[in-house]
Amino acid sequence: MAGDVISLNPDSLQVTIEFLTAMITPALLISATGSLVLSTSTRLGRVVDRVRDLEQRLAELITTEDKTSIPLYDRRLKTIVNLLDKVTSRSRILQRAMGAFYYGLCLFVLTSVSIGIVGIVGVYRLIPIPIGIVGILFLLYGSVLMLRETRMATATVNAEMDFTWELARTVAPGDIISKYQRNAFGTRKIRAKIHETFSGGRTRK
Repeated sequence: MAGDVISLNPDSLQVTIEFLTAMITPALLISATGSLVLSTSTRLGRVVDRVRDLEQRLAELITTEDKTSIPLYDRRLKTIVNLLDKVTSRSRILQRAMGAFYYGLCLFVLTSVSIGIVGIVGVYRLIPIPIGIVGILFLLYGSVLMLRETRMATATVNAEMDFTWELARTVAPGDIISKYQRNAFGTRKIRAKIHETFSGGRTRK
């Protein structure tokens, strides 16, 4: 096979082109996985910044001497602890997802290399197939983790918005807050059911 590769035989040249094409094919998966690694790394950095911000807010609440001057102090403290728990879980999920993407990236590169080695040696032609399949499985696992993290991010945003509206209804005059009730609870099935608010655990439509 090696002698055919370096010869000028048109048939051998065609075989060489086929092997080179096969080696380049995993580059599509490599490019896609690299984009996922980049986006996951960016999300992880934002989550870490969010954790540090919540830790600072929690420390400020705990060290405040006049706790009665802070509206909804107990609810605020409970919300921050809840958010801190959620973003910490998100950071762990993102770390696992990024690890899965890196494993998949390595396996896709190994698939491309193994195709070239098999083309030269001429034996064990099926080796690149299981390597590529395992890489795809890592890619699938990381994507499932990212989907889970996205759902947790949505829950985190909703929880913070619910508390913000509860705080607004507490401190703002009634004639002002009544104008924006639709934003808090949604209308025309835009937000048919929100998470339980901090006012007795009731939900409204």
